[in-house]
Amino acid sequence: MRSRPVGGIAFAHPPAFWAGFLACVAGVVLHLPMYLDSSDMHYHMADMPMDTPMKAGMALIVAGLAATAYGLIPRGLRASRGAEVRVRAARDAPFRPAHIGLVLVMTTAVTIDAMKPISLSFVAPGMGKEYGLKSALNPGGHWPVALLPLFGLTGTVLGSFLWGWLGDHIGRRSSILLAGVMFVATAVCGTMPSFWWNLVMCLLMGLAAGGMLPITFSLLAEMVPGRHRGWVMVLIGGNLALAYVITSSLSSALVPHYSWRILWLVGLPTGVALILLNRWIPESPRFLLAHGREAEAREIMARYGVVEASEEEAAADVARDEREEAARGAGYLPLFRRPFGGLSLAVVILGLGIGLVTYGFQLWIPSNLQKLGLAQKSADEALRDSSLLGLPLVFVAAAMYGLWSAKKTIIVLTALVAAALVAFSFAGEDLAHDRVWLYVLLAGPIVGTATIGAVLAAYSSEIYPTRIRSRGSGLSAGVGKLGGVVVTVVLVAGSTVPSIGQTALLGAIPLLAAVVVVMFFGVETRRAAGPAGPPGAASADT
Repeated sequence: MRSRPVGGIAFAHPPAFWAGFLACVAGVVLHLPMYLDSSDMHYHMADMPMDTPMKAGMALIVAGLAATAYGLIPRGLRASRGAEVRVRAARDAPFRPAHIGLVLVMTTAVTIDAMKPISLSFVAPGMGKEYGLKSALNPGGHWPVALLPLFGLTGTVLGSFLWGWLGDHIGRRSSILLAGVMFVATAVCGTMPSFWWNLVMCLLMGLAAGGMLPITFSLLAEMVPGRHRGWVMVLIGGNLALAYVITSSLSSALVPHYSWRILWLVGLPTGVALILLNRWIPESPRFLLAHGREAEAREIMARYGVVEASEEEAAADVARDEREEAARGAGYLPLFRRPFGGLSLAVVILGLGIGLVTYGFQLWIPSNLQKLGLAQKSADEALRDSSLLGLPLVFVAAAMYGLWSAKKTIIVLTALVAAALVAFSFAGEDLAHDRVWLYVLLAGPIVGTATIGAVLAAYSSEIYPTRIRSRGSGLSAGVGKLGGVVVTVVLVAGSTVPSIGQTALLGAIPLLAAVVVVMFFGVETRRAAGPAGPPGAASADT
């Protein structure tokens, strides 16, 4: 018998979920005594043996994750309908209070999620020093500190595939909550005595972080009315910039007193906060209907204004998709055939540029600022102030995308970020002595890149027709990670952290190229005032 729904949502096995969650929390707490005992050594724990409470905590976390996963897996996963179930939020439906709550909760989820990979750049200097790793501040180290982002990035790549599969098989909401519990569990990265244990935990953290944003956008695409969807996705995706503000502020305030480890331990309270917001995270009505959970699905559909396509409409859509798929080919090849080839080229170049800036310039900027002579606290404060200065850009971009022009928004934002990077490539080291220009120009690569990534995610979900939309969105996300893989593999292979000028130029070149390609091949989405998209493009409501 299924448990009573909470806010229209039922856990499959509530006791298992909550017992597993509490076990993970307890497991993290049992790691803290050893961390606190190292306070007289400024929390240096390298090569210390694990004590008994820490070992017990690890066992609790493993058992807790297993129990949590069991508690989230719905009963009766075999679909009860033979036909394809399709639902949509009508394009002109009103933006309801339920949508406002959903946007606030998803903003919180994306912000907490983004803080994980962003923390990599702020823990790298302290971790490199404690473990004697090769870095900009310690070029004579043995193992490169770049191994940390490499493991984290590998985790995000794997997580994108794994959580995409989970979202379809256990539901969007269950996948989000599982990621939240893993955020709690991987907070123990802040207490690991061994660098290699840090790498393992960073990989697990990446698994959870890699799937959160795509799952969030998938849920929003199903719940938010079409005419509001674009700006909502830009606004939520742009909160990567808010995550940077919070992370840099925490680093500036806490790291001088509690070492770099505190930034990982923050995962405990933030992960708990996300789980406690579960009441306001709806499940996909399509998933519920497909698995016979009619009552829950109808309640959610009524609350968010979601409607179900008739069996005839769904069958016609499926037949049309199959015919078009057979005619155009499977895999990613259709993205690079007419009339989508130019569009996909623009998506690839822009996504690659975003990845190179994020995992090149942005990831190593705290280390490079300290290398130029700024103290750790001063460097973090510079990054915090710069991200605060640029934060309004997220709201401006959302308004531009929703009210003006999607194509022109991409061109303007990308050109501004590229210009800031060009300035850094020629005068990066000198800017360390000019705080005003340093703050202004840093806002571009930090906030601007996050905003462009959000705009690209929304744009790529609208410019392709239904039959290849998921592949188009995956392409834009995948090439960004590819850029990060290229940068980190080069660093792990033996190079030290490149300078500000080098990382800035590495990102500026593809962004400038993207401006040109988008100008020639970019299209307006159907709801914009400009020309229509390429033949076959469809509204996100279909």
